[in-house]
Amino acid sequence: MKSFYNPFPLLLLFVILAFSSCQDEVTNSYTYHTMMPVYYEMSDIRARTITTEPAMPLDNPGKIYIYEDYLFINEPTKGIHILNNEDPAHPVNLSFIPIAGNVDMAVNGNILYADNYVDLLAFDLSNIDNIKLTKRVEDVFTHMYYHETGEIITFKDTVLTTENPGWERGGWQQGVWMMDSRMSFSANLSAASQSYGTGGSMARFTLSNKHLYAVDETTLRVFDVANPSDPSFVKPIDLGWGIETIFPFQDKLFIGSNVGMHIYDASTPNSPTRMAVYEHVQACDPVVVNSDHAFVTLRNGNACWNGVNELQVIDIKNLYNPTLKKAYPMLNPHGLGLAGQYLYIAEGIHGLKSFNVNDVMAIDQNQLEFLTSQKSVDLIPGPKSLIVIGPDGVCQFDYSNPAKLQKLSCIQVKNPINVY
Repeated sequence: MKSFYNPFPLLLLFVILAFSSCQDEVTNSYTYHTMMPVYYEMSDIRARTITTEPAMPLDNPGKIYIYEDYLFINEPTKGIHILNNEDPAHPVNLSFIPIAGNVDMAVNGNILYADNYVDLLAFDLSNIDNIKLTKRVEDVFTHMYYHETGEIITFKDTVLTTENPGWERGGWQQGVWMMDSRMSFSANLSAASQSYGTGGSMARFTLSNKHLYAVDETTLRVFDVANPSDPSFVKPIDLGWGIETIFPFQDKLFIGSNVGMHIYDASTPNSPTRMAVYEHVQACDPVVVNSDHAFVTLRNGNACWNGVNELQVIDIKNLYNPTLKKAYPMLNPHGLGLAGQYLYIAEGIHGLKSFNVNDVMAIDQNQLEFLTSQKSVDLIPGPKSLIVIGPDGVCQFDYSNPAKLQKLSCIQVKNPINVY
């Protein structure tokens, strides 16, 4: 029988191969803000001369602090902006102090304290146009050291593009910590003498009774600042894991952690002692207090694990036995501030809330305002204005009528992004 050759299958295969070789390969790419680890030799950092630079626009404001007529705004790990805030309706950006590794600050008289990775720096502010470094206290914030090499380990905000769909924001992936690029290290209302400035509720530095107290994730560090220009390191005090904020009231220190609130007696200022620990579910935890109650905000989120979103009112009349008075649901509360009987709460991207807390059992029935357009992360009820910091910048309000805040001014960041 004569066989019949059919060339169609071979032709079809040829066409498929031809088109396959010409077709573009389709891949997906993913872009993230991530904090990539960076290593430094501290000797190189110390060799840099720190001189005040001309005013710079805000890029990533992290902390706020006020002293007399000045407003200090930290750029995490970069330095500190100094503004003349004599008229809160028209703040004037004066200068910028470049301080590598800086995440917090405090002012004692005319001396500005700031961290420079593992060192504490003291700057003389007596001539605001010619700020000078007066002292460096070396190797006090040793948690910054990468112990295997003795180098400093920090993290740089980096835009990363990958084709791996397994990368996700907010967790350990591929050995790199993915986190929101505007997550601040954390500023706390300082109820101190007139020679001290005032920070926000997320502060890790505070001043009380001629001493500077600084907390990191595990440790309270004590500095004697009786001579403000000559700070000396006294000792570290172990606090346990998850420490976030510190707030002074009278001769007590209220320390917020992600699992509770620590109360320390600082009547012997160079050696604070633990009085009590109030425990709650795991959540981010700034705290402010008055003579009877502590007000604590708890929130969930990328850096706050699986917590709740609420305001807790804690009875502290017996400082050795703090007890929960009442809890109120919130949206995603961050920093907070007390001004007499009025409480202001930063609700992140949801806005700014104000309450009359004269009756702590009915706070939810006494909300004064909810400014949903005012994204907020922390605040300071100052002598001239309510200062509010958020992802879009720093705004100030006349709060002489707590039920009707009047916006005075806003300093916008140059490239706002919404990550709170």
